[in-house]
Amino acid sequence: MTTTANAPPASVSTTPAPEVNWLFLDLNSYFASVEQEVRPELRNRPVAVVPSLVDTTCCIAASYEAKYRGVKTGTMVKEAKQLCPDIVLVEGRHELYTEYHHRIVAAVQSCIPVTAILSVDEMACRLIGCERPVLTAMDLGMRVKDAIRKQVGSTLRCSVGLAPNRFLAKIASNMEKPDGLVALTPDILHDALLTLDLRALPGVGARTEKRLNDKGIQSMADLLHVLDGEHGREQTGELWGSVWGERLWHWLRGDDFDLEENEHPKSVGHQHVLAPVLRNPESAWSVALKLLHRAAMRMRDEGLWTNRIGITIAFVGEGRIRGSSPFGPSRSESWSHELRLLECQDNATLIGALRKLWDERPQGPQHQKPFFISVVLADLVPNELHTLTLFDAQDGSEERLRLSAAMDGLNHKYGLSTVAPAAMLAALKAAPTRIAFHSVPELFDHSTKGISSRM
Repeated sequence: MTTTANAPPASVSTTPAPEVNWLFLDLNSYFASVEQEVRPELRNRPVAVVPSLVDTTCCIAASYEAKYRGVKTGTMVKEAKQLCPDIVLVEGRHELYTEYHHRIVAAVQSCIPVTAILSVDEMACRLIGCERPVLTAMDLGMRVKDAIRKQVGSTLRCSVGLAPNRFLAKIASNMEKPDGLVALTPDILHDALLTLDLRALPGVGARTEKRLNDKGIQSMADLLHVLDGEHGREQTGELWGSVWGERLWHWLRGDDFDLEENEHPKSVGHQHVLAPVLRNPESAWSVALKLLHRAAMRMRDEGLWTNRIGITIAFVGEGRIRGSSPFGPSRSESWSHELRLLECQDNATLIGALRKLWDERPQGPQHQKPFFISVVLADLVPNELHTLTLFDAQDGSEERLRLSAAMDGLNHKYGLSTVAPAAMLAALKAAPTRIAFHSVPELFDHSTKGISSRM
């Protein structure tokens, strides 16, 4: 058979190979895996990482050996011991996990540039050019896995997801754990999504699932039926009651645009479960200031201003929490309140606002043992949208901002607790460093002591 330059041989398929645009990497049982890496005696044993070695707290991470026995993130320590009597409890060493995080990033970077670090155990890489054909991308995923094992540690496993957009790539990374490699290409996307539960979608928790159920969406098939309808975009937006629904419409269809990349955070906050020694109003106030200090620094680092501050406090009580809870002990109730602000960044204004909120907390006999505190700065706006007031140059705000900037510079250089409000000093040693899975505290690069996201 003869061919021309414009006509491929009959034996060569003219159908283009499926392509993907994103590689998403999720470290498996990250904290527990790091502990098993640095302590070989823990390998192949059920391990749980905990904030402190007491039964009144919960597991913040569990090895797969523990997960197979029913122990998971959020399981109370007392319950974990019942499910798995031979479980090994390890107090979290969060500076170590941050160190390993940076080593993992470097290993991934040896294979492909990291586009976004999404948390201490998640990152995403945009694929370009010849990296996009699915077979090439899968080979790249295998090379990333191999680089982590060889350059960082043999016990560290990750699940890799490949897909047309970052949202779907994250879904793919969750489909096979541990150590999975899954590609959701456009040609199989619809059928693959049908195999999932609604809770497999990032951002869909118990409350959102119930709200969808109440609106007639009982399964992924129901949701995809809406998406595929004539007015799917509008109807999906109505299901969520926010712009998130319209984004989901794009993402589940495989559209490759990442709205989050061009948006600033709408809020920044930190939370902490208090150790028993801190469960009194005075120590809890110090911890609340510590959380505010950390959140305010993050906000200023990102060039943002806040219009609202909120606080949540949970108190030790006699009631029993149903199921596993990150709060720790049983609680009688929680209390939340917030305060509107003129756009601000400075510590003095924020501390004054937090003080007002704190003074409004319930103070009866049943509210003397706070054990959980969350502080949130919300309604954030970027520098370019910040609205100056007529009084900015007259009320001392410029001086307060310069002071905050100077404090931030010292804390970045020497550690987060170098310069801080005097009232929070009581909490600096008593409250250990915590890392939330949704953040990586760069401040730990300069200090082994600091304030975290969980704290």
